[in-house]
Amino acid sequence: MKARVTVTLKNGVLDPQGKAIEGALASLGVDGISSVRQGKVFDVELDTSDRAVAEEALRQACERLLANTVVENYRIELL
Repeated sequence: MKARVTVTLKNGVLDPQGKAIEGALASLGVDGISSVRQGKVFDVELDTSDRAVAEEALRQACERLLANTVVENYRIELL
């Protein structure tokens, strides 16, 4: 089974990388972008076809390593 985990900063958490990207886009002449928030995407392959087992394994991976849950949210999508 394949999955995608998306990790993003929680609302209210400063995002210096997002601000740097925003500034770079403006300096490149890209118009119409008012805000950028940066995140991470993990494409994961699991050795199970059981959705519940896959979701639990991914939840544990996020809670233990992939996301800093103090400042980040994560979303799991089974593909």
